[in-house]
Amino acid sequence: MYSKLVVLSALIAATLAAPQKRLPVGGPESQAVILSHDSNIEPNGAYSYRYETSNGISGQQTSFDGANAAGEYSYTGPDGVLYRVVYNADTYGFQPQGAHLPVEPPVPDHVLKGLEDIRRSPPKDPEFNLATLDAQIARLRATLG
Repeated sequence: MYSKLVVLSALIAATLAAPQKRLPVGGPESQAVILSHDSNIEPNGAYSYRYETSNGISGQQTSFDGANAAGEYSYTGPDGVLYRVVYNADTYGFQPQGAHLPVEPPVPDHVLKGLEDIRRSPPKDPEFNLATLDAQIARLRATLG
């Protein structure tokens, strides 16, 4: 038992005495600084903020009720392209839009018709949520352009 403790102590001492590898300091991105930042928070929960960094990252967001928000952000990708995302975040979730993001294909007519039929004669199930169905129908109609 005593010999095992001596060996374990020696291993720990050798590990601590060994030269420590330093992690490489990041490239130019790690040297980025905040160029500007503004924020405002109202007593009713409304808020807004805006920021910009020296490496080209910027963003802003506004909420009039503290629950739903709209904003945008942009950055330069590793490929050198400037990417910009505009979004809404509300009861339907985070809804980003950007030229580089995939777009949902149009809904087939028969799917939309089926959902509208359900809307006209909703199930009697107490857990059925008509508002959710209405939201889905509105979202799918938007795919039609």
